[in-house]
Amino acid sequence: MTNPAATTAPRRRLPQWMTSFGPQIIAALALGLLLGLWAKQTGHTAETPNALGVTLQVIGSSYVSLLKAAVVPLVFFAVVASIANLAQVTNAARLAWKTLLWFCITAFIAVLIGITLGLVFQPGVGTGQAAPSDYTGKTGFWWGFLQGLIPVNFLGLSASSKVAETGAVTTSVSFDVLQILVIAIAIGVAALKVGAAAEPFISFSRSILAIIQKVLWWIIRIAPIGTVGLIGNAVATYGWDTMGSLAKFVVAIYVGLALVLFVVYPIIVRAHGLSVRQYFSGAWPAIQLAFVSRSSVGTMPLTQRVTERNMGVPSGYASFAIPLGATTKMDGCAAIYPAIAAIFVAQFFGIELNFSHYLLIVIVSVLGSAATAGTTGATVMLTLTLSTLGLPLAGVGLLLAVDPIVDMGRTAVNVAGQVLVPTIVSKREGILDETLYNANRDGDPFKDESLGESKTAVSA
Repeated sequence: MTNPAATTAPRRRLPQWMTSFGPQIIAALALGLLLGLWAKQTGHTAETPNALGVTLQVIGSSYVSLLKAAVVPLVFFAVVASIANLAQVTNAARLAWKTLLWFCITAFIAVLIGITLGLVFQPGVGTGQAAPSDYTGKTGFWWGFLQGLIPVNFLGLSASSKVAETGAVTTSVSFDVLQILVIAIAIGVAALKVGAAAEPFISFSRSILAIIQKVLWWIIRIAPIGTVGLIGNAVATYGWDTMGSLAKFVVAIYVGLALVLFVVYPIIVRAHGLSVRQYFSGAWPAIQLAFVSRSSVGTMPLTQRVTERNMGVPSGYASFAIPLGATTKMDGCAAIYPAIAAIFVAQFFGIELNFSHYLLIVIVSVLGSAATAGTTGATVMLTLTLSTLGLPLAGVGLLLAVDPIVDMGRTAVNVAGQVLVPTIVSKREGILDETLYNANRDGDPFKDESLGESKTAVSA
């Protein structure tokens, strides 16, 4: 006879809001905001940091460092594997061409919005600043960017040494993700052309990619902790009252980002006969993570997961389009931002722009998106744009003060576009699983369908 006392009591489940990724991120945003304001109120500044401010900075920077540590192997093996996956996709060349075409179409629309808002808001007008003494006014050439595509070594790595006042020498190693992208594309295409002889290398690349993505998945699961530090540090360091003359610039950027995310993308989704609500509910987990992490590459595993499982994009195609998009599809960083920023810098220093300047902004934004390389920040793209237009590069340093604040919105739009393009291309090609696209969402991007259970950021 069964002993009732020995019967195991049912395990109490935590409320969904405590175990779901989305609510955890929102709670972390609120907590980070409060802690940041507290640090600011207690006297934290960049020059005189206090304990709370330093703690938030360390938490935030450590989380971003974890994401960036995986960038080089992730980009290389993801691109190699994604190109190799085209062999399993019907009409692979057609899909690749259509993907790149829609990358350019949405970037073109975004940069036109950026130029329009720059002219309407006129964020840099009225400062009374004169152009720097070394300003020549000569328009640069964007093919300097093309020269940067040529790899300096196999991994695109470079090292620099710095001598401190104490005589100590520190050496730092950096990488050019754009060059890594070029190397990976060349090797991926070569492996695809070689055929059977390259199968061991392709299998090795897929295995390494799976390991790297698993590690990144662990990092993504602790995103709420990183969120507290990232948001808290941004508020504590820059605050709402330190925008000064850059306030109109920040507002113009976010108006542009909102127009692309909540007007342009929904129009494209609706024009293809798809539900706008389902698009946002499916892509939202990746958009949230992109907002707080400020890294398209770091968000890539989650972006690919929601594109496949929520949007219904075939796995073979998604594994090509998402890694490519994470390094080249940048409507926020490479279209809206450089357009408004270039106009701001010109207005700030009292420099007149003509039609040819605006045309160059469009060309650089549409063709130079890869310069952002999916890492945090868009300084490279801004430098490229200002150099091409012949505008003072002093404007780069001017805008760095608010870069962490605007970069959150930029990256969110980047990732939203990276989900959008493969979805509509799949729809146009008749390979989208619309049953999966229109399915009810459970709000949990960590659901592992193969195990039939939900894996969330916090264990029950």
